[in-house]
Amino acid sequence: MLINSYLCPLFLAVWSLSNASAFTLQMGLLKVGVPQPWEKSKKNLNYVREAGVRQFISTYNRVKDLKGDEFLWGDEVEYGIFILDEENKKIRLSLRAKEIMDNLNKNEEIYSYENEGCNWVPEYGGWMIEATPSRPYTGYSTDLLRVERNMRLRRKRLLTELKENEIAPTVAVFPMLGALGDDGSVPATAVGGPVTESDYIGDGIINPHPRFAALSANIRERRGEKVNIRVPLFHDTDTPEYAHLTGFTPSSCCGDESMLLWRFGKGDISREKYGDGFVIVGCSSSAKEFNDAGDPMTLQKWLVNVECEGCLGLFYRSAPGVIVADADWPRNGDVVVGSEIPDVPGWIRLQNGYYLPISSDDGKEITFLHAVSTETHAKNQQSKILGSETPLFRGRSSSSFDAGRRSIPTDPSKLTDLKLALETAVSSLSNDEAEFIDEAKAFNVRPSIHMDAMAFGMGCCCLQVTFQATDMDESRFLYDQLAVMAPIMMALTASTPVLRGRLADTDCRWGIITECVDDRRPAERGRTDGPEPDSEVAGKGYRRLYKSRYDSISTFLFQGNSEESDMSNRILNMYNDIPVPIDEEKYRDLRKAGIDPLLSQHIAHIFVRDPLVIFDGAVEEVDDETQTEHFESIQSTNWQSVRWKPPPPRTGPNDPHIGWRTEFRSMEIQITDFENAAFTTFIALLTRVILTFDLNLYVPLSRVDANMQRAHGRNAAVKGKFFFRRHMAPLEKGDDGFQEQYMSMFSTAVNGKKGGLPTVYSENNLGALNNGTSSAGTSSVDSEEGVSEKRRAAPNASGGAEENSFEEMTMAEIMTGKGDYFPGLIPLVYAYLDHIQCDSVTMERMTKYLDFIEKRATGQLVTPATWIRTFVRNHEDYKFDSVVTDSIAYDLMVACKEIGEGKRVAPEELLGGAEIKPISAADAYVKKLESKRVNNGQIISLLERYSVRKTFGGTKAEEYQI
Repeated sequence: MLINSYLCPLFLAVWSLSNASAFTLQMGLLKVGVPQPWEKSKKNLNYVREAGVRQFISTYNRVKDLKGDEFLWGDEVEYGIFILDEENKKIRLSLRAKEIMDNLNKNEEIYSYENEGCNWVPEYGGWMIEATPSRPYTGYSTDLLRVERNMRLRRKRLLTELKENEIAPTVAVFPMLGALGDDGSVPATAVGGPVTESDYIGDGIINPHPRFAALSANIRERRGEKVNIRVPLFHDTDTPEYAHLTGFTPSSCCGDESMLLWRFGKGDISREKYGDGFVIVGCSSSAKEFNDAGDPMTLQKWLVNVECEGCLGLFYRSAPGVIVADADWPRNGDVVVGSEIPDVPGWIRLQNGYYLPISSDDGKEITFLHAVSTETHAKNQQSKILGSETPLFRGRSSSSFDAGRRSIPTDPSKLTDLKLALETAVSSLSNDEAEFIDEAKAFNVRPSIHMDAMAFGMGCCCLQVTFQATDMDESRFLYDQLAVMAPIMMALTASTPVLRGRLADTDCRWGIITECVDDRRPAERGRTDGPEPDSEVAGKGYRRLYKSRYDSISTFLFQGNSEESDMSNRILNMYNDIPVPIDEEKYRDLRKAGIDPLLSQHIAHIFVRDPLVIFDGAVEEVDDETQTEHFESIQSTNWQSVRWKPPPPRTGPNDPHIGWRTEFRSMEIQITDFENAAFTTFIALLTRVILTFDLNLYVPLSRVDANMQRAHGRNAAVKGKFFFRRHMAPLEKGDDGFQEQYMSMFSTAVNGKKGGLPTVYSENNLGALNNGTSSAGTSSVDSEEGVSEKRRAAPNASGGAEENSFEEMTMAEIMTGKGDYFPGLIPLVYAYLDHIQCDSVTMERMTKYLDFIEKRATGQLVTPATWIRTFVRNHEDYKFDSVVTDSIAYDLMVACKEIGEGKRVAPEELLGGAEIKPISAADAYVKKLESKRVNNGQIISLLERYSVRKTFGGTKAEEYQI
């Protein structure tokens, strides 16, 4: 999984962004050194964590004011290399990735004069390799055409280094990984070893660089045991694991109207009760979406009610006991959202980064904060100014909008239940089989595919895209918006239905990787047992961490335009509604350094983790003012659905300039370059749509997490429903369409009310608008740009109560539209392409991509996961037992290779008739028009090839006469 941003911060593809036309790509090397064993590195963990924060502060101060960078972007495609045994119909891992990568990079140097090139970097597995374009794509429409062209070039060049019996299809996972014992690779590797201690794979398949083995071993050492991955097993008619579980039918346990939910990363209790062979699952339509560890999924709400004479509310604290008198403090009747601080009893940390005491500490025992239901809302008028009921921000001039606010409906049929209720597994294991079966049905206990090593997750391949923003604020805003899109795009690109030789009841890789790098100790996972606190590890190993270090994000990052909102000391983001464990000391250090609360929270959150690999001679020797090695050692091993990347330091005057970047990391790899290019260009265009049209995709993070769970479900792209924002553009009137007539740009366009929201104004019309006499009913509009006040406030746009801001939508509705209030993402992309007057050649290709994505979203075309599952179930050797045999895996991988290379017609249900032109290794490099004299033998040999042609020898020479 993407080593240059996942595992090694020093292994960076460096884009020369200051001048794309003179672009060169410089590759660093994996750090050469000796990784410290875990017990030795523990003594340096605290130093590295502290130094990492110092390095970030130094970097922030150096680059915080960088502005005006151009839009540059690039993709990353990962490949697995496999060996075919045609005679026995077997396929195995080829452990030649390093040799192949070295040869490819040598050729890239030779052909570096070409306009289009590739860069090759190592991956976790000894059979894996990653490729990127050698120069970034630019912000011009014609560069959208470069994406597929460069992906095809990468595939061609990789083919030049493969042996005759080797293949490199773009598939998410080797379907037989861990199912073949010692016979899983060439050369063969014995199962087990001191690094992984695995029961299924051998240490020998890991990339030979010592960093990778150290990473694998240290995750296991810190956790105190092997990682434990359990994925629901697909239930086919003759799957043996279901034979004794009577009452189950070969379909989803949740029925036809909901999706099975695999609660990855939260399975301790079910493992203790049922063992490695089973896992508890949930259902997406249940009013009580649960996890089997009983973890809270949303933050607690607290009612401010200071019961003393003359007391109106509470001042915020920047730290426990440190009053912030100039902030907009919460009044009695306000509802605040936050969580108690385990290390500081009697205090809560709010989602806005401030602190409040729960009660007085003067002996009078006056209670300030009262825990209330998550459905409780503020009731006083102050909330209309402060926005405690509104997502994101509301400016102080919002009274005209608030004046028409109606009471929020409480009918459960009209509102989504925000409370993610908890259910826990039963506490004792029964030896009676009948009782076990009853429990299995009651708690949705399903047989699982068990895996026990990092290779099962980091051995997956994916598709990722990185964008350079114009400045820090834009990069943070895109981080938030893309985080919402992460589960949507993962479901739409699902391609991982086979694991360890079995069909899974899930379609995506994400949760596998979540569990394969989960280094949390028992107490950090919420258990009361486990080892004693360890002062050398982060949080002494006892701080509650709700997620693995590979998971969806836990906090939005955009601070908002504090100047326009006049709320520089207050973050009104009602969408950060899940627990965000932080290192409190690091948070205070960051705030003292002048870093805003939300960014401080983000950094303090990723620094609740320990560095996983420390090299001898690279601890105190690292300069905190000029280097970022310690920061990156933790930043790059927080593998979240989106990654925010500060500009790296320049070590010399000739180093290229690199700006603020946001990396989109959730998409699954596709079988063809056409598919990969379609999704890559779509997400790139979507970032332009969001920025150009002032759109806002925010939904509560608890719902983003729910979407990540749902996206794993079998055929989720068609059957699933996802929480998505109802109104992406700021409303010009109304409260999200509830109880009051609303008006937005989208509804105006759909309903043909062209006069409602004009975009160009005369001075007279502008004056009428400002005087409130315009029929549009909007407030003032910028006469120069024709942008309404509501849009000028975007993305700090008013939205309405948090329950009203989003709803469940199908993939088809998200992509193509719903009603008159939600236009759909694909129509918005078309609108943007029209807006920029995209050239006809690019428009033709983008139309093919968007048509393909629309057909997949509407179910006319299937995901690779669905196609692969169908391929397996239709194979002549399949016994309907959920087992993928050698021969099935062989035929599947050959089919993927031939489809990807255009040597087999792509199935209609997969690509809808899109043509994949054949790819040949012979076309990998340009040929020079040589004039060097050749010998007689070569001439004769060349001429003999053409002697059979009819036109050779003058038979039709007259045809060539001029």
